Amino acid sequence: MLKHSVTAAALAMSFGLAAPALAGSSEGKVQIKAMATGVLPDGKITAVQTNAIGAPATSDSAASDSYVPTLAVEYFFSPNISVETICCVTPHDVTGRGGLAGAELVDDAIILPATVTLKFHADLGGGFKPYIGAGPTRFFIFSEGVGADAALLGATRVDLSDKFGVALQAGFDLPLNERGLGFSVDAKRYFVDTTATFYAGNTVALRTDHSLDPWVISAGLSYRF
Repeated sequence: MLKHSVTAAALAMSFGLAAPALAGSSEGKVQIKAMATGVLPDGKITAVQTNAIGAPATSDSAASDSYVPTLAVEYFFSPNISVETICCVTPHDVTGRGGLAGAELVDDAIILPATVTLKFHADLGGGFKPYIGAGPTRFFIFSEGVGADAALLGATRVDLSDKFGVALQAGFDLPLNERGLGFSVDAKRYFVDTTATFYAGNTVALRTDHSLDPWVISAGLSYRF
């Protein structure tokens, strides 16, 4: 976490140093944001498709939170309408709850949330501009490993499926000067699932559906030009 915080601080500092040298404008067409982001997923089991290992009926799971630096790029079609995409990857572990309480199930799953949102901005005066947005997303999940306790149960491989979903968004932009430098706060709620499949050799030992549905909260500096 310290490494991620330092990286985010360095990105923010570079924005602050670079912005005065660029021909920015608080009404420019393009805005770039460097932000510190908390990704807070759910991870609970919503359905059990296969349970060859006999996991208890009360079994559940949860995904760990992650804190990472992120970049966002936004294009304004008009002062009130824009489209935005983000760039980040977030690592997560999955642990057991209920009948599997404390069990290490999945290690270091990396999520790339490919997301595009269409946003509406309101101008409340004084430069303060709140916004709302929504758009499609696809979670690409890779590098997932079998957790220590899942391995003890005989799992040799795990796969978390990629899925489409929807993101809802709200936040605000606040200019810090007239040369395009600003401060932004953003909150997204994703609605997206995944299916976890544990294999013992080539045999499906456990297959469960999970609700990820993370909150993604960000704050940082922006530059508009």
